[in-house]
Amino acid sequence: MSLALLMAILGAAFLHAGWNALIKTGGNKQSGMVVLSVGHAAAGALVAATRPFPGAEVWPWLLASGLIHMAYQLLLSYAYDHGDLSRVYPIARGTAPMIVALAGAVLLSDRLSPSEHAGIVVLGLGIIGMARGVFASGESLRLLPFAFGSALATAGYSMVDGTGARLSGDAIGYVGWLMMTSAVFYIPAALGLRGRAAWPSGRREWALGLIAAFASYAAYAVVVWAMARAPIALVAALRETSILFAMLIGWALFSDRMTAGKIVAGGLIVAGVILTRL
Repeated sequence: MSLALLMAILGAAFLHAGWNALIKTGGNKQSGMVVLSVGHAAAGALVAATRPFPGAEVWPWLLASGLIHMAYQLLLSYAYDHGDLSRVYPIARGTAPMIVALAGAVLLSDRLSPSEHAGIVVLGLGIIGMARGVFASGESLRLLPFAFGSALATAGYSMVDGTGARLSGDAIGYVGWLMMTSAVFYIPAALGLRGRAAWPSGRREWALGLIAAFASYAAYAVVVWAMARAPIALVAALRETSILFAMLIGWALFSDRMTAGKIVAGGLIVAGVILTRL
């Protein structure tokens, strides 16, 4: 792998952690997600306009993924309402690949490699350590069900989108339609739960949300570009450095408390995710 490709993947990991930080920055996390959804829908519309209309067999997967993405955005927003970026992000980001690996082994009879077995064990230790730190640090326990719920949603839409994209035969077009579909579900849900408070009220909220939308889209685009030029497993593993970036951003920008236990747990989560990806 060339140095330029490595730096591009690390940049995508930073962008992924960065858009989460921008959502965390806003006073109302749901309104930030609303702007993010608007930005995604606009980008999706531009992409979809250049691609064929999805076939009937693809729409059940698009609708299912849109609903799961809605749950993911709601749960992640609530998690950031109650917890630090450096606590929520590693739990949410690290638990998802463990769920996917276990679900594949149990439901799809996938054979796990020795590195995947080791990764699941290391991931479990890191997640337990990160979650246990909530009790020791006096943080709100309410962040845990929301963070784990968002991880479950991430695992769910990952498996659904893998099938839907294959059925469509056009992954780029599928993602474009998905961005619009998820916005159609999420925005009314956020407004229904929070009322007018979920709608951005100022330029700052719109600016942060649109920047987050751009960062999110750019991170995804760079990863897809990199996977066409390097082994997919290696790219997937390297992008999980976003967990470390999120912890550093939380410490530097939000003054998150960085204990030895949190650092060790974060390191275990990163190591475990990389093992499950290789």
